[in-house]
Amino acid sequence: MTEPGTREAEHGVTVAAPAADVYALLADVENWPLLFPPTVHAERVERVGASERIRLWATANGTAKTWTSLRLLDPVRRRIEFRQEVPAPPVAAMGGTWLVDPLSHATTRVTLRHHYRAADDAPDGLAWIEAAVDRNSGAELAALKAHAESAAAAPDGSVLDFEDTVRIDGEAKDVYEFLDRADRWAERLPHVAGVALAEDTPGLQRLRMDTRAPDGSTHTTESVRVCFPHHLIVYKQTTLPALMSLHTGRWRLERDADGTLATARHTVVLATENITRVLGEDAGVPEAAAYVREALSANSRATLGRAKEYAEGRR
Repeated sequence: MTEPGTREAEHGVTVAAPAADVYALLADVENWPLLFPPTVHAERVERVGASERIRLWATANGTAKTWTSLRLLDPVRRRIEFRQEVPAPPVAAMGGTWLVDPLSHATTRVTLRHHYRAADDAPDGLAWIEAAVDRNSGAELAALKAHAESAAAAPDGSVLDFEDTVRIDGEAKDVYEFLDRADRWAERLPHVAGVALAEDTPGLQRLRMDTRAPDGSTHTTESVRVCFPHHLIVYKQTTLPALMSLHTGRWRLERDADGTLATARHTVVLATENITRVLGEDAGVPEAAAYVREALSANSRATLGRAKEYAEGRR
């Protein structure tokens, strides 16, 4: 029985891809940061048979939120039911279903249904949830469609995955402190021209940063960061430079007998449609990949180098 005050919503999209492939994308929740624009980080906490508990960090109406959900997966009928176990205010209850129905061997209809209630049935809270559900559902379905339809057609080399590692003779907690306190990066890192950091929920940060390029120009990026003391910070850029359509990353710290291994990892999807505008008519995917990789690696190495100085100076 539906509880009083419950609202329902339904969104859908037709995807030019086999239903099995589309379902697989939805079932692999740990890959959602690469698939769905609102999702910053996703973890599978536990799984028992067809049921699993997941934790998500995502943006909703421009606000960073985190919650835990229960999912029931049915790969035969291609259905995924979900229910937020620990909703984030102003949500009192949230659940729904992904339905993946084949229209032909190569065409699929995806329907996303929601049911939700606001805390205390507050009108303002209900309006906020309705807007968030509508915005995120549209963004997720559009991204699912684009990803499923373009996966086989993506230019070779347009997806980058790389990392840089520095050994530090210091404590992981000190390295973590340097990386966590991004609000001080403008005074600590030469490539950072300005920074604004907000952390309304402990461990969930919004970071706006002005970065200097080697030619002296600056560009502004915005990121949501999820912080796990004292070993991991994951992030996703929500405002990107022109050459990237997606950028996720993580700072990972591993302690061993010789100190701390600090690794910066990047996953990037190139915005191939902007390559010639940014790099010139003679540039292609290889040139853009090399440019982006060198720029990101240079900044990561510079940040890890300063973090190394900071941590080793506190011994």
